[in-house]
Parts: sequence; structure tokens; C-alpha cells
Amino acid sequence: MSTLTDTRTPAAASPDAVRSPHVTFPHLVRSEWIKFWTVRSTLWIVPISVLLMVGLGFLIAFAATHTPGAGAGGGGGGRGGNEVFDASTLSNIMVDFAQLTIAVLAVLTITGEYTTGMIRTTLTAAPKRLGALLAKALVVVSVTFTVGIVGAAITWIVTRPVLGDKYAVDLADSETRRILLGAPLYITGIALLAFALGALMRHSAAAIATVLGLLLVIEGVWSVLPWAFFQKTSPFLPGTAGLKIMSSQAAIEAGRATAHGAVLSAWQGYGVLIAWGVVALAVAAVLLRRRDA
Repeated sequence: MSTLTDTRTPAAASPDAVRSPHVTFPHLVRSEWIKFWTVRSTLWIVPISVLLMVGLGFLIAFAATHTPGAGAGGGGGGRGGNEVFDASTLSNIMVDFAQLTIAVLAVLTITGEYTTGMIRTTLTAAPKRLGALLAKALVVVSVTFTVGIVGAAITWIVTRPVLGDKYAVDLADSETRRILLGAPLYITGIALLAFALGALMRHSAAAIATVLGLLLVIEGVWSVLPWAFFQKTSPFLPGTAGLKIMSSQAAIEAGRATAHGAVLSAWQGYGVLIAWGVVALAVAAVLLRRRDA
């Protein structure tokens, strides 16, 4: 007497028995972290950004304090260090070029996947799509902030001997700490905005041109146009507003006397920069759900 053996696989016997694995947000972040650090552009741009922050900070600090008449190296008498070189000067120098390299890196993080077609694999693994976008954004801003912190710390260390006791940036002062912290905060806000624009445009050249054009050309031209609309809206442009986080309170108050529009405080200005990035990212998220990859 023979018996029949059920040779069906568990999946064939029960279609619901095998389910696709549930991809959690931490898994997405880990995946994006691995992808981020395996791209060649990351391995170039991250150290270059730190070198730009440190190198320019050191060079300008040296030039400012060793120019004849500046005081530190010229033997000039009695002027306070803040009149020659202060925390605000140092922070603005650090981000001048670093913001550009970081913006390029943020754009390439998302547009690179569209260029190679890897985005289809990413969205297949995360069919709801929003989690993948937010995971990418989280990796970009966390790395950018870390790069900014490292760059600012090293810059302070290498400029300390150059500035000496007379011109040293005093970390005991709360405003000085806010200004120095403003450098990594500012480039993080720029990275968020650049990433969002990259997600919106899906094209590396277009997104990079838009970000750099906005920061280097449009905002500068916008602020000098004589019409009231441009003068009143200029303080709310992302770069102009974000730089307030690295301005001293004295400088903000001095600007208030000649301003034609609103004068934002340090944290209000930074809030405007973050708002630009968040709004652009929200629009990108909506379009990501509606458009084909």
C-alpha cells in the first residue's frame, strides 16, 4: 500500500506563509549610511570640506593678526582683538567655501541614484518611499553637522597659537560659543536645502546650479536691487537669513539702523533657513509619491 507525500513547499501550500520582510526605518538609515560612504564623491568631499574650513580659517587669522598695524604681529598698540579678528569673522570664513562643497555632496546623495537607476532598487525595498527619502536626509544632515563640528574644533585649535592671548576666540563667552556653533549649524541647513532641491529636480547639474546660483548670485543681486519688494524680502532668503546665526548681537543691532526690511535675530534667521529646507523637502516627498522613479 503506497502513501502520498505532500511535496509542496510551505509557500505553495500557504501563500501567506512567506511574507516580504518588513523594512524598518533604522534599517533604511543603515542602508543609506552604507551607500553614502561607498560613493567616491563622499570620500573626496568630506575631507576637502574640513580642509577648507581649517585652511581658510588659519590663513585669514594669520593675515589679520600679522599684518602691520593689525596688532598681533605688527606691534600696534592697544586695540582690542575683537576689532581685528573675532568669532564671527572666523565662522564666516569657515563656511565660505565649505557650504559649496557640502551642497554638492548633498545634491549628489540623491541625484546620483537617479543617474545610475539605483533609485528603483531603493524604492522597491521601501515601497512607501517617504522612509527612504527621510533616511537619506537624516544621513546627510548628521554627517554634515559632524563635519562642521570637527572642522570648527580643529580650526579653533590651529588658530589659537596664531591669535595669541590678545586676539583669542574666548569659548567662555556664550555669544562666542553660539557663533562658532553657528558654522556647523549653517552648513547643515544648507545641506538640507540642497538635498531637498536635488530630490525635487532629480538632475545633478540642474540642482547644483540652482543651489550655487542661489547662494552666490541671486541673493547678492536681490539685496542690492532698489525696489521695496526686494529689500523687504531679502532678509528671508536662505543664505542671508542663515548667516545671522554667526553674527554678533552688536552687528545685528548695527544693521538694524540702516535696514530697509526686517532684521532677524540669530535664531530667527536660522529658523528661516531650516524652514526653506523643510518646505522644499516636504514638496519633494509629495512629488516622490506621485511621480515614477
